[in-house]
Amino acid sequence: MKDSITMTKPKKLLQSLAGETLETPPIWMMRQAGRYLPEYRATRAQAGDFLSLCYNPELAAEVTLQPIRRYGFDAAILFADILLIPEALGADLWFVTGEGPRLSTITTDADFAKIKSADDVHDHLAPIYETVKILARELPEETALIGFAGAPWTVATYMIAGRGTPDQGPAHQLIAENRPLFEALIDRLTDATIAYLSMQIEAGAEVVKLFDSWAGSLKGDDFQKYALAPAIKIITALKAKHPTTPIIAFPREAGDGYIGFAKATGADCVALDNSVSAEWAARNVQIDGCVQGNLASSHMVTGGQALVDETRAIVDAFKGGPHVFNLGHGITPDADPENVQLMIDTVREKRS
Repeated sequence: MKDSITMTKPKKLLQSLAGETLETPPIWMMRQAGRYLPEYRATRAQAGDFLSLCYNPELAAEVTLQPIRRYGFDAAILFADILLIPEALGADLWFVTGEGPRLSTITTDADFAKIKSADDVHDHLAPIYETVKILARELPEETALIGFAGAPWTVATYMIAGRGTPDQGPAHQLIAENRPLFEALIDRLTDATIAYLSMQIEAGAEVVKLFDSWAGSLKGDDFQKYALAPAIKIITALKAKHPTTPIIAFPREAGDGYIGFAKATGADCVALDNSVSAEWAARNVQIDGCVQGNLASSHMVTGGQALVDETRAIVDAFKGGPHVFNLGHGITPDADPENVQLMIDTVREKRS
């Protein structure tokens, strides 16, 4: 007589984040719900604009599910934006077509005095939590759900400059001119990020990721203070409240700063950009646990044999330990959806 208990499929992402070495690594892709997909563009048009899409739980869930339906990724990442936290804290946020985000700035003590406390963000972010709840119900049982937030340093660079900048110069200038103000902003963002990610987990996120997209512009002691230390505080607080939820940290372009980052912060996985080689990362980073990455996103545009060869090389380099296959940064709007399929097929191909 067969056992009447229905066994659910194991979630490969959770296996890798728990330290298992799998024959075929799980795969997902940063910005996998996005402008390279025609179905995303249609849904965004229905929403009216980018922020309206973020704050519409049904439509945000729909665009999160689209790449899962099309490609069968092993994980879905919540559709939202790292700048929703500044808006929840009281900053003005808008997007300029073709140019990106704009925010009201924090450059003086008077500006900082106007922003809300970390405990006051949840009403504004309630639609995001509702999106997570929808996804937790609707995703296939084998697909893991990832929540995320921007790391304090990266979010602060936008709040100080009012936009993205090539070198994060305004934030570095504020450190030089008014370090107490800068550190107060980092502390506020750290507390808000803990609150935000904790609520995502309570709503159903099985993994959370901390994106420090501009970590590479912090050098020396500033990297320790403003990339490493906030990550330690965030991860420690989340682990205390949600000890079984794995956390991925992404200090992009950290270089040698990747070494020991997992041990120092308690992260279950370190995501890698493609400025470091997979071979180097296997020797220096994967020795501490799971790594994620790190195919150059340009291959999603150019495709061809180079995509296949580099994908295979990355899988081979990391095959000795836990690995999550991903890009080294987000997929770009000019990517060819067929190249995404080619990448997935290459990762999952059976080789003797």
